[in-house]
Amino acid sequence: MTKQPPLSAINIANARKQIDPVFLNSNVLRFEGLGLSLVAKDETENPIRSFKGRGTGYFLADLAGDRTPLVTASAGNFGQGLAYNAARHGRPLVVFASLNANPLKIEAMRRFGAEVLLAGEDFDAAKEAAKIYATERNLQFVEDGASAAIAEGAGTIAAELTEEVDDIDAVFVSLGNGALAAGIGCWFKSRSPRTRVVAVAAKGAPCMALSWNAHDVISTPEARTIADGIAVRIPVPSAAGWLKDTIDDVALVDDDQMLDAMHFAHETWKRLVEPAGAAGLASILAQASALKGCRIATILCGANLTDQQIKTWLPSAQ
Repeated sequence: MTKQPPLSAINIANARKQIDPVFLNSNVLRFEGLGLSLVAKDETENPIRSFKGRGTGYFLADLAGDRTPLVTASAGNFGQGLAYNAARHGRPLVVFASLNANPLKIEAMRRFGAEVLLAGEDFDAAKEAAKIYATERNLQFVEDGASAAIAEGAGTIAAELTEEVDDIDAVFVSLGNGALAAGIGCWFKSRSPRTRVVAVAAKGAPCMALSWNAHDVISTPEARTIADGIAVRIPVPSAAGWLKDTIDDVALVDDDQMLDAMHFAHETWKRLVEPAGAAGLASILAQASALKGCRIATILCGANLTDQQIKTWLPSAQ
């Protein structure tokens, strides 16, 4: 695994000055019970209903003045964040999504100004098509997890958390391509090193967890989970490299545990959270007995659910 230049807490602090304020200072939700003190940053109430506006905003702020069209691949939330911020900077954007991508997310990416092309049976196949498209046309390909700025922008969530909540014992973060976990971990390692950082992947999409454990890039033949936002089967090498220095552990949760966490978020805070956005919470609930007496943080990092998904997974929210 190629060693990457480390992420920077200084850059995370700087990112807070450059990201559209609509994505900053998200609400902190609290829960006292199960023997622990739980806080959750709610990233679901901004225009794209996920945290992805932070990293994409900082990434594009760093490229101000460039008008080269952009190409990316996304399961939906990253594409929304990049589309929102590309429109602010006057950058045309083409997003590749899989043939099986969430239709709500596809419609939202188009609404924010992106051209969306469908290719491949899953996210990684769409990403390969996007890379070929960008290379053939000499366009800039933007890969979630490969840019330090994207991870550092996501790290602004941690910067806010350490201002809002004292003495966090552990933070549990969803693990997909790795930018969120790496950015969150970078800040805590710099500013609150006693806080344990746990990245949480889907049991059906464990490639980043396997890579972290092996200190190598480990792909899997498939990614089978309801959590489309973290359904990755081919790791981004740079993100896998950053995670070696920014997180303390990885955990896996299954689809039922994520559904349990979605129900908990709705019953406790009246928040609709998609499966990938509830992965960190799912891991906390699954090991609550081992966390008794601790102050634990997580991030509700996405809430883009179709009506059919809400009806199927959260009928009580109807």
